[in-house]
Amino acid sequence: MDDSALSELWKNWLHENGRRLMLYARQQSRCEADAEDVLQNALVKTWKTHSGAPDEKVISLAFTNIRRCAIDLGRSYDRRKKREEQSVRETGELVSWFELPDNDDARALQVALSKIPEKFREVVTLKIWGDQTFEEIGRTIGISPNTAASRYRYALQSLRRVLRRDAASVT
Repeated sequence: MDDSALSELWKNWLHENGRRLMLYARQQSRCEADAEDVLQNALVKTWKTHSGAPDEKVISLAFTNIRRCAIDLGRSYDRRKKREEQSVRETGELVSWFELPDNDDARALQVALSKIPEKFREVVTLKIWGDQTFEEIGRTIGISPNTAASRYRYALQSLRRVLRRDAASVT
């Protein structure tokens, strides 16, 4: 079977099973953005593990990989949180992301951030949660301060569009 035909079979399989896989990923994850990451990682593992065309066993493998990826992500977050809490105890400084409220607005912002390009998301994260200047951001990621400022502006515009679109789809 050629690569094009195999690719089409996987595409059809994902079209048929994607919604229930995403539902399971949501149930296994802490937020929508995590569910998307978990599903993507699990699908990559599934495709790498299962050679050839999808068959009746691949859905079970995909669910198993979703569960394992969600567990790994949760453990990773827990380890990071523990390290950051230890840092807070040692330095007395509170990391700003601890201050994010756990409500619908915060979750909507997390999902919206996951939908904008990585280069914009990185600048927003460094600016808002990292409390860095555009000059510091430029040094950190190897761009000019002006490019960092432009990416920040574009990121805010993108976030506004995504949040408006998501809000419109809810109502």
